Amino acid sequence: MKKAKIARAGLAIAAAGALIAGTTVPANAAKRTTVVIVTSNELSGLNSSVSGYNLTINGDVGYLSGNGFNYYDNKKVLQKNTALGSYKIISQKPFKVQYTVNKGRVWSDGTPITGVDLLLSHVLASTTYSVAAGLGDPNDAEQTPAFDSLGYGGAYDEHHVGLPTLSADKMTVTVEYDAAIPDWEIVGPGPSPVHTLVHLAAGKTKLQSVSANEAARAQFEKAFNAYNGKFLKGLGAVWSKSYNVNKVDSSTNPLLLVGNGAYLVKSITPGQGISMVRNARYNSGPALRGNIKSIQFRYIKDGTAAAQALRNKEIDVYSGQPTADSVALLKSIPTAKVISVNEGCYEHIDLNVGPTYGTDYTYNGVFAGDSQKAKDLRTATLLAWPRQQIVDTIIKPINKNAVLMNTFTVLPNDPRAESIMKASGINTKFGGSQSEREAKALALVQKYYPSASASNPGFDVTVVHAANNARRASEAQLAKAALAKAGINLLPTAATNWSSVGIISGDYDAEFFAWCQTSTSAASPVGTYATEDNYQGYANKKIDDIYAKLKAKAYSFEETGKLYAQVDKEVVDASISLPIFQFPGVTGVNKQLKGIKPALLSPLLVWNYWEWRY
Repeated sequence: MKKAKIARAGLAIAAAGALIAGTTVPANAAKRTTVVIVTSNELSGLNSSVSGYNLTINGDVGYLSGNGFNYYDNKKVLQKNTALGSYKIISQKPFKVQYTVNKGRVWSDGTPITGVDLLLSHVLASTTYSVAAGLGDPNDAEQTPAFDSLGYGGAYDEHHVGLPTLSADKMTVTVEYDAAIPDWEIVGPGPSPVHTLVHLAAGKTKLQSVSANEAARAQFEKAFNAYNGKFLKGLGAVWSKSYNVNKVDSSTNPLLLVGNGAYLVKSITPGQGISMVRNARYNSGPALRGNIKSIQFRYIKDGTAAAQALRNKEIDVYSGQPTADSVALLKSIPTAKVISVNEGCYEHIDLNVGPTYGTDYTYNGVFAGDSQKAKDLRTATLLAWPRQQIVDTIIKPINKNAVLMNTFTVLPNDPRAESIMKASGINTKFGGSQSEREAKALALVQKYYPSASASNPGFDVTVVHAANNARRASEAQLAKAALAKAGINLLPTAATNWSSVGIISGDYDAEFFAWCQTSTSAASPVGTYATEDNYQGYANKKIDDIYAKLKAKAYSFEETGKLYAQVDKEVVDASISLPIFQFPGVTGVNKQLKGIKPALLSPLLVWNYWEWRY
């Protein structure tokens, strides 16, 4: 699982009665061809594989506009996308996997898709290639590589052997690994329109002819095989920076919008929403079963306003961070269907420890480092955090069966959760009533600030969350009141650009996070706390070793649970984070819209867009 700052938090405000730019057909029209979806987070970039841009909404837009070789359904079962092509193991010793693109598949600009388009995946995920080509060492915490990719450090990076090989017809790529890795199906290559990177790096501002595109792709292929760092650095600058936009209009370079998905970005208006239209050349994914010509994402600041918009038939789908009021309103709408699921996401509070690995930021705040003082003040802050109160007052009105979450690596319904919780010591360290924990926290604070009290805080803690997120704003206020009793002054900040100015920037002591599971990989939950993957500047060799084990070998369900327990214990001992609750998923859908099936893995809502129909 790649790190994912979950985009379930509202970032922009919009009037309840307004439609986003590009939406011209009202939701109650007789012949609907547009689906209007509320999202409570604003898109920050078109490339969710760039470090710091792996937000859910970014990924949703990327999923709609690009197809790979497989996807997860709503039962967490991996399905092959045979429309794009096929993949299979062709050798056990050495372990080799072959990926073949079906002939006739095309990018939205009409350029045929070939195996050469799969090769960029290697550049984005191979440390050895990046170093050999002079693109930078992704393991160097002092310098960002040319491709600022989240793909480095995964199972592919650690186990691939040499360069992928291309078939004579350039439609098949073969990857060799040093072992039969457990996640081979989900770490393989995916297609990228490499010709657009070449054109963008050359300063082109318009779509080019197919012949020019194939010539550009040939340039990439030659540079790839020659480890031509000078040429590839130009592509890396484009890949890492040019897609990091939150506005798209008629002045946007169309080369940034080329994809092979069913829907392509037409416009993005900050504070309003996203308009996507059907790709006329789409043939890389499941056939569309309905007549949905466009998908619109509309930003609304809170759940109640979103539910009201659904009642007014201004939107078709609401699946954001629900509040008790918004759920009650959804259930009262006669023209809507309410779908409830526990999502594969969980809320937690994370504390800063030091500079995020691989960045040039610094953090010298109250929680920095491994001194006893820093650990004690982190412990005090987490002790006083009103987790049970948050669950009781904010989550239970939405899901009466909600429970306080006490594990980092599995969700509450996992049969291993109880044993992991006991082994980690989380209840021993952070258990007890709220008043008991506040008293313990105050005693720790007074070790360093003797005069600290409920009326005289010993130190400040800055915490950031997304702007206009009603649920997290409520959490922050509950936490502020509780921490005050422990002599801690919590200073909540609501930031519209929270994904880039959070703890990763070093500007805050704490941040609200939610991680969403994106695959069934056993290593995924551990990667959240691995040295090179976490945002908190936390380094732990034991966790890194367990992460490497899970990527290299398949363990039994029980064995994996024991490894998870060790990870949880390390995180508890370090006092860097606490889990709070599993996300209660509530989706309100226009009854006329069929095919919406919220999933457990991200992308939670849009995974089966081809089944949507009126």
